[in-house]
Amino acid sequence: MLTTNHITVVKSTIPLLEAGGSAVTEHFYKRLFTFNPELKDVFNMSNQATGRQSTALFDAILAYAKNIDNLAVLKHAVERIAQKHTSFHVQPEHYDVVGSHLIETLRELLPEQFTLEVENAWAAAYGVLAGVFINREEQLYSERESAQGGWRGKRAFCLVEKTEESSLVTSFTFEPMDQQSVIDYEVGQYIGIELKPENSDNVEIRQYSLSNQSNNKSYRISVKRESGEHIGVMSNHLHDNLNIGDIVDLHAPAGDFFFVNREAPVVLVSAGVGVTPMQAMLEKLADENYDKPVYYFHACENEAEHSFEQRTKDLCTNQGWHYATWYKSENSDKGNTYKGLIDFNQVDLPMKEGNFYLCGPVGFMAYAKAELIKLGICESCIHYEVFGPHESL
Repeated sequence: MLTTNHITVVKSTIPLLEAGGSAVTEHFYKRLFTFNPELKDVFNMSNQATGRQSTALFDAILAYAKNIDNLAVLKHAVERIAQKHTSFHVQPEHYDVVGSHLIETLRELLPEQFTLEVENAWAAAYGVLAGVFINREEQLYSERESAQGGWRGKRAFCLVEKTEESSLVTSFTFEPMDQQSVIDYEVGQYIGIELKPENSDNVEIRQYSLSNQSNNKSYRISVKRESGEHIGVMSNHLHDNLNIGDIVDLHAPAGDFFFVNREAPVVLVSAGVGVTPMQAMLEKLADENYDKPVYYFHACENEAEHSFEQRTKDLCTNQGWHYATWYKSENSDKGNTYKGLIDFNQVDLPMKEGNFYLCGPVGFMAYAKAELIKLGICESCIHYEVFGPHESL
């Protein structure tokens, strides 16, 4: 039970946490993987190498400490993290391990300040937060397991189609090995794929947005080939080594970012591989003959990297919807195509009643959101998806 004294004590440690910064969580993860190396098969080790996971965890711990007496403020962050945890198949026992290492991390880094009173307060605080996640995640697991075509944990699927969408993006379509139906999902959600790539010491689990609408028989993801010292382990394996007939394990669709029919104009804004959930939304809107205006805006480096170009044009043209593209590094003589960054002043927008969906790199979405707000778009009408560890715009 979390008492008033526990809350006061936890809040009193905020300056210590801020002074320690992400070094606290870096120490935590080093400790965690030293004593529990089996968890390397659960965590995204690329995010560990880049430091993104340590930063995200530190921000989450600090936010929890600051809002421990008003958890409603953290509702959306908790939901986003719980959804992601289910695609890693996080279990209650994992919280016990993580909690133990968190307490020991604080003890080791703050030997003088980490009194018995502080330890008891943080143990109680962590227990409450863990309970929130465990309960919500069990609810999600149960709902998906009991749904038509649903399952819990991982399920074997076969790659039945592999299609190049652009110079960097390839689509992969999977059907279940048991040849039974698969659970529906909301367009915008992602699916977890689990396998052991070549040249990787660990099993890897990654989440990729589903790039078409539900059909009860298969799932399609569209993956960008990533490059860099600590990224691209899974994407390059999928591009180079996964072939028709190969088997992978999938975790049920998840995610708190998806299209909600508010019976209002819809604006889909994406950059790069952020196009994938937008493509699923566009397919669904077209299939249902959505009767409100739809605007589809996409930015990428150049024409060679423009995924789903013809399909997007066909859908928007057939429906009489608005669409435009921005190429960062080249001019184009195609209609509705501009050079540079997305400039909303170059296109018409539903200023008062529209709902805006953003997906792409964090920097792009922060820019797009800021530009929309400058134009008078209400922040509550802007919805977005962040790849990887939870971050805020």
